Amino acid sequence: MTALFAGSFDPFTVGHRSIVERGLKLFDKIVVAIGYNEHKPGEWPVESRLKAIASLFAGNPRVEVTSFAGLTVDMARKCGADALLRGVRSISDFEYERNLADTNREIAELETVFLLSEPQFSFVSSSMVRELMHNGYDVSKYIAGEFPIPPAKFES
Repeated sequence: MTALFAGSFDPFTVGHRSIVERGLKLFDKIVVAIGYNEHKPGEWPVESRLKAIASLFAGNPRVEVTSFAGLTVDMARKCGADALLRGVRSISDFEYERNLADTNREIAELETVFLLSEPQFSFVSSSMVRELMHNGYDVSKYIAGEFPIPPAKFES
């Protein structure tokens, strides 16, 4: 079975890496797909995200990394995914993700598998990482992969 793990991954965090690694215990293959919107370029260019995530899983033939624009269900069809893989950190994440899962099941008959975040990563989000980074904090321990990070302004 193949799972599609889609997101903006701006940046790909240690929590995202955990979901992929744990998802490999459930699925034969995971396609990590970077969704992008040309009107929202993100902090890191898509090509940089693609390269960083691909290098993180370079030795694992069960992980494919790609990018896409448009609906996640269309990407799932394109890559032959049997299910969507999603991480959930909190109740608010679950409510949001459940609505997406219900929509994806309705429009594409595609199931979603949720993995709860590991407790040590439950507060880590890409937006939190970007906010800390913009305020000069060292975020290297929250990012998985080789994302260029500006030097911290403050001592840890």
